[in-house]
Amino acid sequence: MELTNQPMLIWFVVGYGIFMLLLGVYYSKKINTSDDFILAGKSLGPIVLMGTLLATWVGSGSVTGGQNSMAYSFGIWPALMSTIPSLLGILTIFLISSKIKHYGKHTVAEILEIKYGRWSSLLAAIIIILAFVGIVSYQFQGLGFILSVSTGITPETGTIIGAVIIIFLACIGGLMSVAPTDAVSAFMVIIGLVVAVPLAISVGGGWDQIIANVPESHTSFTGGLSFLQLMGYYLPTLFLLLGDQNIYQRITASNNDKTTKRGTAGWIIGLIIATPTISLLAFISRSLFPDIDPGMAVIALTSVLPIAVGGVLIAALTAFIVTTGNSYLLSAATSVIYDFFAKYIKKDINDHQKLVYTRVLIPVLGVIAFLLTMYFPTVLSVQMYAYTVYGAGITPALLAVFLFPQVTKSAGLSSMITGLIVTLFWEFFYVESTGINSVIVSVPVAIIVLIVVTLFTYKKNSSRKEGTE
Repeated sequence: MELTNQPMLIWFVVGYGIFMLLLGVYYSKKINTSDDFILAGKSLGPIVLMGTLLATWVGSGSVTGGQNSMAYSFGIWPALMSTIPSLLGILTIFLISSKIKHYGKHTVAEILEIKYGRWSSLLAAIIIILAFVGIVSYQFQGLGFILSVSTGITPETGTIIGAVIIIFLACIGGLMSVAPTDAVSAFMVIIGLVVAVPLAISVGGGWDQIIANVPESHTSFTGGLSFLQLMGYYLPTLFLLLGDQNIYQRITASNNDKTTKRGTAGWIIGLIIATPTISLLAFISRSLFPDIDPGMAVIALTSVLPIAVGGVLIAALTAFIVTTGNSYLLSAATSVIYDFFAKYIKKDINDHQKLVYTRVLIPVLGVIAFLLTMYFPTVLSVQMYAYTVYGAGITPALLAVFLFPQVTKSAGLSSMITGLIVTLFWEFFYVESTGINSVIVSVPVAIIVLIVVTLFTYKKNSSRKEGTE
C-alpha cells in the first residue's frame, strides 16, 4: 500500500493545537515566579502527575522512535520486550520518589552538587544540554512526520514548522501549562491507541495476512538482532529513565508524598497499556507500508483508519510529541540558567530574571536541536545517542546519591566524566564499524569506575576523619 496524505486529519491536529495553545495561555497567567514556570508551583495532584509523567516518557521517543521504530524495523517481539526496561525504571523511581521529593531541587545537577561538589553540577549541566537538545530534535521530526501525513508537505518542511510550534508553546507557560495538557493528552492517546488496534488489524486484512506481509525475521523472538544489539536498544531507555531530570522535576512538583506515589503508580498502568499497543500498531503498519521511514509507522496508520479514529489518534500523538518537546526544552534551559548562568556569570540574578532568561534561552536551544536533525539519519539513532549520553554520564552517579550512601565525591565525579567521554568517543569512532551502541561499553565502565574509586577513596576519607577527631 502506498502512503498518501489525508487532508481531513489536519483539522484534528489544528483543533487540538488551538486547544493546547488556549490552555497554555490560560495557565501562563498564573505564573508569577520561576518556581511556577519550572515546577508548576509544586501544586500537581495525582491525576495530573500521572498524565504528565506518562506523556513526558511516552512522547516522540515511543511513537516515532522506541517501540514504534523497533516494531517496524525488527518485529513485534523486540518491541514488546522494550517495555520491560521502562517498567523496571519506573518501579525504581517509585521506591525512591519520597527521597527525590525531599530534595526539592529544580535540576538533578543541584542534587549532585550536594553530594559531589560544584564541578559535578557544571558537568551535569553540560551533559543535560547535550542529551536533551538531542531528544528535542526528534520531537521536531515527529511533528514533521505528522504534518507530512496530514498535509502532503515534505517531512523536512514539516520538521521546520514543528520546531516553531514546539519552541513557541515551550515559551508560554512552562510546566504550569505543560502538565495539564499532558494529562489530557495521556488519557486521549490511550483511548485512541486501544480503539485503533482492532480497526488496524481489519485494515491489514486480519492477523494472518499481516504476518504473511512482513519479513520472516520480524516474527522471531529477537528480530534478527544479537543479544548485544538488543541490549544496545534497551539499556539507554532504562538508564535515561532512572535519572531523567524531567521525571525528577515532576515528582518535585507534586503537592505531597502521597500524590507522588499515586501518580507514579498510575504512570505504570498507563505505560503497560500504551507501549505494547504502539508496538502492535507499528508492526501492522510494517505490513501495510513496507517502504516508509520507520519513524512514520504509527503515524502512517492514521491515514487508513476511519477519519474519526485516525483524527483522534493523530491529534493525541501530536500532543504527546509537542508536550515532550516542551518539557525537554524547558528542562535544558533550566539547567543552563540554574546550573551555569546563575552560578558563574550573573551570581546576583533575581527570580524575575531567571524566568525571563529561561524564556529567552528556549528558542536558542530549539534552533540547536533543529540543526541536530540534519546530523542523525533516523529518529532511533539520535534517540540512542541522547539517552546514552545522559544514562552513562549522570544516572550511575545520581542513583548512588539515593542508593549508595558510601559513594565518595571523587567517585561520583570520575564516573560522570568517564561515562560522558566513553559515550562520545564510541559514538564518533566505533558505532558504525561495530554496529554496537555505545551504552554497552559506557554504562558498565561508568558503574565500575564509581564502585572502584569509592572503594579506594572511602577508606582514605574515613581515615582522615578519624585522624581529626
